[in-house]
Amino acid sequence: MRFVHTADWQLGMTRRVLGARPPKEAAGGLTGEAQARFAQARLDAVSALGRLADERGAAFVLVCGDVFESNLVGPDVVARACEALASFRTPVLLLPGNHDPADAACVLRRPDLARRCPPHVTVLDTPGVHEVAPGVEVVAAPWRSKHPLTDLVGEQLAALEPAPPGTLRVLAGHGELDVLDPDDDEPARIRRDGVLAALADGRVHYVALGDRHSTWADDRDDRIRHAGTPEVTDFDEVDPGNVLVVDLEEHAAQVAVEPVGRWRFVRHDARLDTDDDLDALDAWLAGRPDKERVAVRLALVGTLSLRQRSRLDDLLAGHDHAFAAVEVLAQHSDLATVPDDADLHDLDLHGFAADAASELFAAAGEADDEARDALRLLHRLVGSER
Repeated sequence: MRFVHTADWQLGMTRRVLGARPPKEAAGGLTGEAQARFAQARLDAVSALGRLADERGAAFVLVCGDVFESNLVGPDVVARACEALASFRTPVLLLPGNHDPADAACVLRRPDLARRCPPHVTVLDTPGVHEVAPGVEVVAAPWRSKHPLTDLVGEQLAALEPAPPGTLRVLAGHGELDVLDPDDDEPARIRRDGVLAALADGRVHYVALGDRHSTWADDRDDRIRHAGTPEVTDFDEVDPGNVLVVDLEEHAAQVAVEPVGRWRFVRHDARLDTDDDLDALDAWLAGRPDKERVAVRLALVGTLSLRQRSRLDDLLAGHDHAFAAVEVLAQHSDLATVPDDADLHDLDLHGFAADAASELFAAAGEADDEARDALRLLHRLVGSER
């Protein structure tokens, strides 16, 4: 039996992708235009996985939680999601997760979704065993609130008897396994020992999980899987942008990792002390393909003169608009600006302006950050006038 395992579509995502500052126009984060392209990319990934399921002859597509970014997404997001789902020929099963739990406000139960949702889409908002095809059962462990006080997957496994002969059974859950989340104070963590026991005694034959945005397989039993998000959402994700095509038998599963996402979030560390270092950073940024779908986070260390720092500012500003975003990660950067005699000479100022610049240089030499910032600005202004 073949099916597609996916999760964490998070349609309608509006949170900032880079950093924690307000949305940027000049620095930090995706611009409004890039945000719109990023939102469309998530829908495009859904459509791509639907085509993949149809082409591979999957029995169903199982979405293990967080179909939507929240239960408060607008009707436009719901409408576009339903349009994407309508293009599928394969049945689709939607499990509520921590972003869209099956509470009183659940978007998966909203009238606007019910009106538009195609008939081949089923919401697994009721816990327990669901027969989805002859000889195939899905055991649903939906989130019923934002803060469950128990292991929802463990609850369902504890209530199961071994699957009837000839029946394949898939557990659909959402959340972190305890081996991935060491927080002992989190009551909703999924206990791996219980999952392993259920696989061993035949209560279930595959454990499909969501919540972790990185594609992952358990090293003790690779029938325990996180599909990851089909389109990248952050820099700390490992191998995102995939769905899993699962060929399931009673005692084994063959799993193919299939890429569907097109965006990339890239972190780059660079040491900048010389003009050659700046040339290398410029060349690295220039060499990135598909810049409109790439967000870059830079961690920079080193020591630059005012002239070099001004060049760096111009370099980053020049690349910024080609990329979805370019951001310098302040908390992981240790880049010092130390004026030298050549910086003062390059300004070629006279009279009062020269005296003011000399005073700023003296203060900057005593590690006055405001003086260094003023000199950087002066250096850029003089350079632009020339």
